[in-house]
Amino acid sequence: MTASLPKPEAILFDWDGTLIDNWDAIVEAINEALAAFSKPTWTRDEAMDRISASQRDSFPKLFGEEWEKARDIFYAGFEKHHLAVMRVLDGAEGLLNAGEGLPMGLVSNKHGNYLRKEVAHLGWNPRFRSVIGATDAAADKPDPAPVHMALEPIGLAAGPHIWFVGDSGTDMATARAAGCTAVLVTHEAANPSPIPASLAPDLAVETLKDLTAALADHR
Repeated sequence: MTASLPKPEAILFDWDGTLIDNWDAIVEAINEALAAFSKPTWTRDEAMDRISASQRDSFPKLFGEEWEKARDIFYAGFEKHHLAVMRVLDGAEGLLNAGEGLPMGLVSNKHGNYLRKEVAHLGWNPRFRSVIGATDAAADKPDPAPVHMALEPIGLAAGPHIWFVGDSGTDMATARAAGCTAVLVTHEAANPSPIPASLAPDLAVETLKDLTAALADHR
């Protein structure tokens, strides 16, 4: 049901699993870190299910006091080929084209430096007013701090007139924490974990093409 959705004045997007698929690089890098600490490695499906929080929130729980060493191993592996294997998801460019005229931004739990490298690699810098990754704000998603940071250069405050688009429960929790309209995409690269009823999105779509159509209905 989309008729009751507010007209968006700006759109904020998650990155991995929402607009692009970089799971091959993420899985290889996390498995290098896990293997270095003699922990069982993960399949792609397991990684997609388990990776949603930022490293500064998740790695201390996974690796304990040596989490920073694990982080460095992860990034050394990720740096090797994250740009080469990154794939733009079907419908992403059409959706961003449809959003032209609206201010758009990115809010990701990928480290900000790598996020900005990937955006630049695709030539997408002109599309986004703000590109906010993990460690850029005082706290990472699902805290609303990166949402507020992303909206500063846009010149708008958080609220239902801001659509927050993501693929995970973390994204829906972020939208709720910031008071934004929560939009969930469930395509093949999305986080497969079920969304708790308490975080049910205002709009759920299977594909980015479906979201493009929904956006057209609310312009």
